[in-house]
Amino acid sequence: MIHTPRHVRTFAELTDEEIGFVAEAWNARIATSGSAYIHPLINEGRAAGASLPHTHSQLVWLPEPPPALETERPEGLSEVVELARDQNLVVAEADDLVAFCHPVARLPYETLIASGADATLTDALRLLRDLVSRLREAEGPVPWNAWLHHGATWHIELVPRLSVLAGLELGAGIYVNSLPPEQAAENLRG
Repeated sequence: MIHTPRHVRTFAELTDEEIGFVAEAWNARIATSGSAYIHPLINEGRAAGASLPHTHSQLVWLPEPPPALETERPEGLSEVVELARDQNLVVAEADDLVAFCHPVARLPYETLIASGADATLTDALRLLRDLVSRLREAEGPVPWNAWLHHGATWHIELVPRLSVLAGLELGAGIYVNSLPPEQAAENLRG
């Protein structure tokens, strides 16, 4: 799904109106998916899997929620938010949303946008745009992936691709993150 008819390379350059259209399209596809699970995602930059230079999303239809979502505990998100607050990892808050660097991030600058009861997807995508802009200020135009996990609670995960996944990460599922989350949060707060 192309985000805008304008030639825009990065999600960070979308207007509020364009982000509203993206949220509307994602919500419409999720609402009409029936028993399938729609996995909305953004890959920006060739190293993150993007095949087009123009900002766009993909909406993947899956017959059921993916394994990554199945392993998430419903109360787990609120526990991680609390831990992030305790460790000063919060980067930004807006409209019943909190964005924070993950306390046990797999890769540098891995960030979550957690939703509260009154949060909207439009507001969350605007916050994602803000995070991508902050990331660009801190590290330049780096490749990144983001996706929406939705269900009883929902959140957006942003994973910049500053590290190369090698044999340890891919083969053993053990990630080496060279940037402490406290430093990542400080860098993103600017």
